Amino acid sequence: MNHSFDSDSVSYTRRVLDALRLDPVLLSLLIVLALFGSMVLYSASGSDTAIVIRQSTRIVAALLLMVAIANIPLRMIRKISVWLYLGGVALLVAVIYFGEVGKGAQRWLDLGIIRFQPSEILKLAVPMIVATYLANRVLPVGLKELVVSSVLVVIPVLLIARQPDLGTAILVGSAGFFVLFLAGVRWRVMISLGVLMSLMAPLLWKFALHDYQRKRILTLLNPESDPLGSGYHIIQSKIAIGSGGVYGKGWLNGTQSQLDFIPERSTDFIFSVFGEEFGFFGSVVLILIYLAIIFRGLYIAAHSTENFGRLLAGALSLTFFVYLFVNTGMVTGMLPVVGVPLPLISYGGTSMVTLMMGFCLIMSIRSAKRFLV
Repeated sequence: MNHSFDSDSVSYTRRVLDALRLDPVLLSLLIVLALFGSMVLYSASGSDTAIVIRQSTRIVAALLLMVAIANIPLRMIRKISVWLYLGGVALLVAVIYFGEVGKGAQRWLDLGIIRFQPSEILKLAVPMIVATYLANRVLPVGLKELVVSSVLVVIPVLLIARQPDLGTAILVGSAGFFVLFLAGVRWRVMISLGVLMSLMAPLLWKFALHDYQRKRILTLLNPESDPLGSGYHIIQSKIAIGSGGVYGKGWLNGTQSQLDFIPERSTDFIFSVFGEEFGFFGSVVLILIYLAIIFRGLYIAAHSTENFGRLLAGALSLTFFVYLFVNTGMVTGMLPVVGVPLPLISYGGTSMVTLMMGFCLIMSIRSAKRFLV
């Protein structure tokens, strides 16, 4: 009797999600990750329930928005992508002249009613416009398509890097690159681009990077050279993660986080809090949840019936991996500190909404084709 009731409940839930055009596997994984995030954020914020409530409210609003976007036809999304890209670039230009300066960077626009970072729009707009451009062309891409797509990617990347916001520039550039990669750029072209970037590295170091960015890279090589300055973030983060051991100190019991040794512990360095409290085992479980989300997104991309859907879903899923790779590499001292949040765990408004919007688009792509699992 109980078994029959459970089966009927699962079947009913599945029918409801199918009617709403939501992927049950991806939705379940996102909810589990959000619950993890709320729990860790509560600890990282010093048991501040107000922060957790604000973050949870944004996630719930994003999930409701997911229902609406999942029912938008792909042809409509392709039309929107052009205007979203043009509007996003225009707002990036507006930041140069009217943007607010904070912490040495000019990234924000204040419209009175709302204050936001236009660069967040380009995290979605860039892969959308490149996928739209390549959707009806013969793949793998030719030289013309490669050049045009590269220009579409480079323009916003340069505008974002100018603010300066290297972390977001990396994410936007990665999103555009993944569309090209999935479209079938030949290996010799990719190798040539890699060699070209290597040759340009000295010029980028001298003319493109700011002093504090160069200092972060040098600090990565030897954090102990400035333990109370530029190396403080990495040193404290590594101490916290290492002190967690195999199973961690327990929720709310992390000494480095609770005693306020970890800087930015609710945002960029929240993985350090998680590693200290849940240890190596908990960190592996968290990363496996992230990988499951990424593989589900790639599965949806592989089964899309249109080039546009396949390219966009694949690029968004791989960009989600870049978030994970850069943030965990940053807090463990393997990569420079570039200000990339841990997806759906770090506290934040525009970044979290952008991430959820990306999964909304993947849901829309999934809704264009019925899946068996």
